[in-house]
Amino acid sequence: MSRKCDILNKGPQYGNSRSKSLNASKKKWDVNLQSIKVAINGKEQKLMLSTKMIRTLKNKSKENIILINSK
Repeated sequence: MSRKCDILNKGPQYGNSRSKSLNASKKKWDVNLQSIKVAINGKEQKLMLSTKMIRTLKNKSKENIILINSK
């Protein structure tokens, strides 16, 4: 399973971690994904969504996408 948000396609970011002496080592920052049940056009689906997308759906929910088990 890929580490991407199912709606935004937001994936991991890559860069360098810098020490005090400015040595660079490769680093990967993953997206904070949560497994959420969502009703899309009346059909229940289980999606992996980023926490930013969950907040957006809670506040500005579209008519065709409804959160089912949000905390």
